[in-house]
Amino acid sequence: MSETEQKLLESVAAPIVLLERTIAQQLAPSVAPGQNTLGFMLPYTPLHHLALRRLNVPIVLTSGNFSDEPQCIDNEETREKLSEIADYFLIHNRPIFNRVDDSVVRVIKEVPQVLRRARGYAPAPINLPPGFADIPPILAMGSELKNTFALLRDGQAILSQHIGDLENSLAAKAYEQTLNLFLGLLEAEPSVIVVDKHPEYLSTKLGKDLATANNLKIIEVQHHHSHVAACMAENGLDIDCKPVLGIALDGLGYGEDGTIWGGEFLLANYHGFERLGAFKPVEMIGGEQAIYQPWRNTYAHLVAAFGLDFLKDYQDLELFNFFQTKPLATLNQMLEKGINSPVASSCGRLFDAVAAAIGICRESCSYEGQAAINLEALATEYLLNDAEEIEGYKFDMLNLDIDSKFPLTYLVPQPMWQSLLIDTKQSATPALMAAKFHQGLAIAISEMVAEFHQSCEFNKVALTGGVFQNKLLLEGVSDRLTKMGLEVLTHSQVPPNDGGLSLGQVAIAAARLGVGEQGSRGVGR
Repeated sequence: MSETEQKLLESVAAPIVLLERTIAQQLAPSVAPGQNTLGFMLPYTPLHHLALRRLNVPIVLTSGNFSDEPQCIDNEETREKLSEIADYFLIHNRPIFNRVDDSVVRVIKEVPQVLRRARGYAPAPINLPPGFADIPPILAMGSELKNTFALLRDGQAILSQHIGDLENSLAAKAYEQTLNLFLGLLEAEPSVIVVDKHPEYLSTKLGKDLATANNLKIIEVQHHHSHVAACMAENGLDIDCKPVLGIALDGLGYGEDGTIWGGEFLLANYHGFERLGAFKPVEMIGGEQAIYQPWRNTYAHLVAAFGLDFLKDYQDLELFNFFQTKPLATLNQMLEKGINSPVASSCGRLFDAVAAAIGICRESCSYEGQAAINLEALATEYLLNDAEEIEGYKFDMLNLDIDSKFPLTYLVPQPMWQSLLIDTKQSATPALMAAKFHQGLAIAISEMVAEFHQSCEFNKVALTGGVFQNKLLLEGVSDRLTKMGLEVLTHSQVPPNDGGLSLGQVAIAAARLGVGEQGSRGVGR
């Protein structure tokens, strides 16, 4: 491990640190399958030391809960829920009052990137840059997935620990309990509540209910603007800073035009943003099902690139045989008539589509982001073990008017799909294709930035959103932008994923409140 990784493991926060796994580690194949990193942690309580002091081997741990549910913190609940999983229980006579996950950190370019901010880090305050000190207290409700909420007061943002995905009713209940505990401990009385613009987020609904019940001002903030603002805030940009180019890549977020966004290029400051470009929107067949069944994204992308008859040209591919097992007539009708197939400019769904096309998690995913994580691992393995220079898959940049009042510059993956299918025909290895995709995408994103830099004034680029947890992509884009003379802003104090969204929400709301009678200060080219 590196010196930075060792310091993190030995720090007071004692997070789980993701380290590169080596051949020497003889672990069961069921431990983090398909990944080339493992999460390591050291004992961080006296109880750990007492329990483990006679062991001279590592142990494999998982959290005490079912997937998507909060951890069991009550002795009786634990016995009842986990009795079919665990053979023994270590029971303590001190009740757990506040549920807190372990924090997770990964080092990229010798800079720690927090992927989950919880035990050891939260609720330590984050000092905000100049301009945020004299703003009245603001409560930001966060997102639906990987939720955290945040309180802004006295120039500091106090983020909750990682709460989790509010789609689960038990997690939603834990969210409300933690929020009440948090506000009580801090004796906080916010005057403003901030929510995401997505009308169906539970955090949004709860925030609006709280605002109505307490007669408080409510502010709605666009999802990807919040991502960019969070990156700006933790990098010390003051409240009236010049616009930056924010590249927000994730699974999905509610767009200003009512569609799903997820691959955005925004010229932004805290006061507002202008959408300059995006990944070309593609249908999500079956809506939310596309998140858990990556093949749906592959089919939608191939239809978008080549039309409904694309299978005629690729009948000798194994992928073709796979699609023949699906109800293609129904899928085509859904695409043609727009039935339960919302369009999304999602970079996350593009990763899913490519992964499924080359045989990774094609049928289904066991957890969110699995296809993309395994795709990155495969590409990393190839690039580490093969010194041969490879040429990344190409993307197009096109100015199109797609259901928008204003034409945007779109990143179009059609050439990438053409090359990938040719490679598949020629029996290229999945690892080679994964590496070509990562390299080509990093180049395409950098070329988009160069294009915008010619017409817009900015010298800083913020890389944010859950897709930038991908080390290969983050390093590939960052290196290229630095060579262009641009300053690259990345995350280190809060996660690039939705766990950092509440920081951006309070920063944007503070900027709006700080405007006062002067009106809105937007962004301009």
